[in-house]
Amino acid sequence: MIDLELNSSTDLKREGKSFYWASFFLPKSSKKNAGILYSICRYFDDIADKYSEDQTNYFKDTIEEIKKNQNNKINIFLQKSKINNSIFIDLIEGLILDQQKIRIKNEEELIKYSYHVAGTVGLMMSKIIGVKNEEAAKSAIDLGIGMQLTNIARDVYEDSKMKRVYLPANWIPNISLENLNNLNEFNSENDEIISKAIHKVISLSEKFYLNGFAGFKYIPFSTRLGIFIAANVYRGIGIKIKSNKKKYSRERIYLNSFQKFIITIKSLLLFIFIPLMNYKYQKIRESLPNENL
Repeated sequence: MIDLELNSSTDLKREGKSFYWASFFLPKSSKKNAGILYSICRYFDDIADKYSEDQTNYFKDTIEEIKKNQNNKINIFLQKSKINNSIFIDLIEGLILDQQKIRIKNEEELIKYSYHVAGTVGLMMSKIIGVKNEEAAKSAIDLGIGMQLTNIARDVYEDSKMKRVYLPANWIPNISLENLNNLNEFNSENDEIISKAIHKVISLSEKFYLNGFAGFKYIPFSTRLGIFIAANVYRGIGIKIKSNKKKYSRERIYLNSFQKFIITIKSLLLFIFIPLMNYKYQKIRESLPNENL
């Protein structure tokens, strides 16, 4: 039923441009397995996003196969990477949420959704790069959540065209789906409300990034720099969005190669001082059932 090729580089280069950039700073084995994990996640993400028909049954069938068939490609990869398949199932359950007309109600729902579709990836990635300390799990999850919050802030307009609104409803009162995805009717008051909510998502993401950095001391030194650069490139997208101030941009914000280069240089300089920064983990979310698997 699960028909995918486990590619380690092609999909990453084409689709995951920010992580592909940072992957040059990963050792060869970590880069290969990270690319395979990315290709698996991209495969299911594409099914969630690119089909007009509801794919809930497909995803539920996938969950059942993951539970029962230990010999499918995904389970074999998860076993080799010492990843509990319950974490991957959490990811698929997040994609099931996307099959409905999604409307996030509040910050708690936003964080829970972000865990399912990205915190799980952070947790799986930590296994791939050889993190052993159990204390690192919460930081790995939070780094994934931080990156997902950046994605949400960046993709508000594109998501609204798919009838998905991830900005918490209580942050954008009286803002309709049409206000978010209409290119022809601009309302400065509505745009300011939307922009303020987007900036609030970015501010929330910063807390999760800092929690992610608190776990860097547990990451093997050989892979630490690559993850640090990937995180800072994603953060750079949020910083660029914030530079629009009160404007709700309907164009997707991205970083060009020069901007990524500058962030990489800054990251290299900051990386030297990470041991002195003494990042401390702050509890900013509820504990998760599969957090310590």
